[in-house]
Amino acid sequence: MSQQEITELASELRQHHNTPLAEERQGEALTLEQQMNSLNGKFFYIESYGCQMNFNDSEIVASILSKQGYGLSKNYEAADIILLNTCSIRDKAEQRVRNRLKALNLVKKNRPDAVIGILGCMAERLKKQLLEEEQIVDIVVGPDAYRDLPNLLVEADAGQKGVNVLLSREETYGDINPIRLNSNGVTAFISIMRGCDNMCSFCVVPFTRGRERSRNAYSILAEAQNLVDRGFKEVTLLGQNVDSYKWTNPESNEVVNFAALLEMVAQLSPELRIRFSTSHPKDITDEVLHTIAKYDNICNYIHLPVQSGSSRILKKMNRTYDRAWYVERIDAIRRIIPDCAISSDVIAGFCSETEEDHQETLSLMELVKYDMSYMFFYSERPRTLAARRYDDDVPLKVKKRRLNEIIALQNKHALERNQAHVGKTYRVLIEKTSKRSDADLCGRTDQNKMVIFPRENYQIGQYVDVQIASCSSASLKGKVVNS
Repeated sequence: MSQQEITELASELRQHHNTPLAEERQGEALTLEQQMNSLNGKFFYIESYGCQMNFNDSEIVASILSKQGYGLSKNYEAADIILLNTCSIRDKAEQRVRNRLKALNLVKKNRPDAVIGILGCMAERLKKQLLEEEQIVDIVVGPDAYRDLPNLLVEADAGQKGVNVLLSREETYGDINPIRLNSNGVTAFISIMRGCDNMCSFCVVPFTRGRERSRNAYSILAEAQNLVDRGFKEVTLLGQNVDSYKWTNPESNEVVNFAALLEMVAQLSPELRIRFSTSHPKDITDEVLHTIAKYDNICNYIHLPVQSGSSRILKKMNRTYDRAWYVERIDAIRRIIPDCAISSDVIAGFCSETEEDHQETLSLMELVKYDMSYMFFYSERPRTLAARRYDDDVPLKVKKRRLNEIIALQNKHALERNQAHVGKTYRVLIEKTSKRSDADLCGRTDQNKMVIFPRENYQIGQYVDVQIASCSSASLKGKVVNS
């Protein structure tokens, strides 16, 4: 899209709120009291596991059920319906859900009429098998079937167990305004797309979330504007691969790519911070980087998963880029957005990984010096390409040793990166009270650094300037110098 078209599309919604989706959403923001009330006498409780997308999906589920008269409960022991929104990315994530179900056995024993449901990726992966393995489970619902939840709950009340795990090529839930569960009233997630077309050999997501599809850009802008109107100060645009976002405007046939979408959201309000996750090294463009650099309210922070520093392993992972490509993208980020913070995902011990491959990962980490990383050892997932094609042949002991070396190096780099902030002043959006002391508040900088500082008279949702006095590898500490 041209610059003029981007500005006009954003301006249309910001000034007039005159799209049908915008008008529909304006009436959907429920108060906490309304969320807690039940029109049909039944209450649901929902727990979320895994990624930010799962937490956002739980907010969509809450909206669907609330519209059908179900009330939201914060106590699973008192709820008529207990829903677990699950993750399948690693075996450990699934085991957490299995253990949770064991704890819920007592609830089912004491209240046989209570309905227990498994939602999300684990539901999609295991399907009817879950009903057989976990006797207390009544309904199993995949990520694209949440609209069918009310029907399945009616069937469960009649004593029937239900499954809907049909994947969709069209479902985006773009017309549903999520209920912000456990909201601080400051930050929120907006899903801009669903599914994934990348077939990374280690990843189960394409099999649990289906093919990639992008939301109507108007619906995204309407959701963001709704949050602005309600006083939210930050949104995170979510997608398995946000850089491949692509929506065609049916009126003009113009294609809105991720750079254009970022710009439109940024133009809604200069006080609204924009973050996004996750980027893919093969798709992130200079156009996106220049858009970030252009707008002060698009945060200078990019999560760019590398997974391995070895080109041989990257090929085996089917990541569709090599080490040189990844390094070039890092160089572009540093060139176009000099103060950009970068984080990553790293997998230790993928199939056939040698000590030389592992050392290449460590050397890449030394080159980039990530601000933060999510680090794991490889966990084979059923149905993935790696599970079908390759032997999981790196011994667990070796995987754990390599992971510990990766973690140690990352902690070293995180501390170095944070030490560079000491003595400088940063704008911080206050998000919450510090976990360690009620006398302190905390919030994040533009670069996604968590900052802790004395509460004094400052309020959650306020922007303040904090001068950094000290740091650890995980956070910064300072004092407000201006507000």
